[in-house]
Amino acid sequence: MFENLSDRLERIYKNLKGRGILKEADVDEALREIRVALIEADVSLTVIKDFLALVREKAVGQEVLKSLTPGHQMVKIVNDELTVLIGDEFTDIQFASKPPTIILMAGLQGSGKTTTVGKLAKRFKEKGKSCLLVPADVYRPAAIEQLHVLGRDLDVAVYEGGEELDPITICKKALDDATDKMSQVVIIDTAGRQQVDEDLMDELKRIKETVQPHEVLFVADAMMGQQSAEIAKTFNDAIGIDGVVLTKMDGDARGGAALSIKSITGKPIRFIGMGEKLDALEPFHPDRIVSRILGMGDVMSLVEKAEENFEREEQEELQKKFKTNAFTLEDFRDQLKQIQKMGSMEQLLGMIPGAGKLKGLKVDNKAFVQIEAIINSMTLKERVKHNIINASRKRRIAQGSGTRVNDINKLLKQFAQMQKMMKKVSRGGGLNFGSLMGGGGFMGR
Repeated sequence: MFENLSDRLERIYKNLKGRGILKEADVDEALREIRVALIEADVSLTVIKDFLALVREKAVGQEVLKSLTPGHQMVKIVNDELTVLIGDEFTDIQFASKPPTIILMAGLQGSGKTTTVGKLAKRFKEKGKSCLLVPADVYRPAAIEQLHVLGRDLDVAVYEGGEELDPITICKKALDDATDKMSQVVIIDTAGRQQVDEDLMDELKRIKETVQPHEVLFVADAMMGQQSAEIAKTFNDAIGIDGVVLTKMDGDARGGAALSIKSITGKPIRFIGMGEKLDALEPFHPDRIVSRILGMGDVMSLVEKAEENFEREEQEELQKKFKTNAFTLEDFRDQLKQIQKMGSMEQLLGMIPGAGKLKGLKVDNKAFVQIEAIINSMTLKERVKHNIINASRKRRIAQGSGTRVNDINKLLKQFAQMQKMMKKVSRGGGLNFGSLMGGGGFMGR
């Protein structure tokens, strides 16, 4: 995400930092280039105008023009204002003192609203909260079925509305059901439309008046750019929203929606969807997002993902194996499975400082499958002592895994290199994510 904007800003910043003296004309030139970059990112023109005015006001001050490092000062101002532009510090969903906490989901058809309901339910369940999902979209039968499928996959209760077709009545009865079941969170999936219309808004108003939700979340499609921000404003003006969930961020290289929503609606982005899987929902931290835009990575989010997927005891045991050179191919396979749970390699690389500057690096997630197939085709003895794998064994493994002998050779060579690397890293007192991935050699092309 934000790839295009990141590339643009990087070139502008490089030019600024290269100048020993910064004049007012230089500031204006830089702002013109930033304006073009933001327009290309599909940011609202009103937002751009206000943003540049704030930057210029601060940039032409004495502290910049007379600074020993004016270029760096200018970059800092732009970065700070970008952070302010996209929102405040992340605030999670606040649970009601008296359950259930009621969350009302709204949005256009195709925005990923129902899938987001499932993602939120998974997040709450992991926090130990019991959930009830309410299918209040009676106009699209597939939506009701989709919610029931999600409920079964997550082992989360879904309200059975039976033959009832009135969404208001469904919501009323669902709240009674939640009280009986002592559900701690109720998430209501409302009907979407192809476009904003009065009937939709009227229905949402009546549902909101009936259920008195603690949170109203608008689900916006990032691929629609600044248009998503305008639609979010329309919903906010009509029914009042508390925050935004921005979906399909993994496919948005521009970032116009993320950079426009807070200014246009006055409401924060609460979460971003980074894929279709139910665990692909991330809290929206403005400072971390700006760090990603600037190609500086997002180490905090990477660490949090690792902590979610790697047990401390497992890491300590792994550390011991590295130190004693006892890390085997079987251990490596198990680690790959854990890493896959963290998300796609493209997303993870985007969180590593400097990784975004590795132009031309292609990450093939299918390589995971191939490596696992090769290791699974080995005997236990071969996985533990890979040095015993001779030519005949390689041919057998290749046949069993549907690969070539050359693939086996490549894996064994890179694994041996990784063993040496990890032994050095472990002596330094900690594990390194990039090293764990073999410096990108296993996935890179």
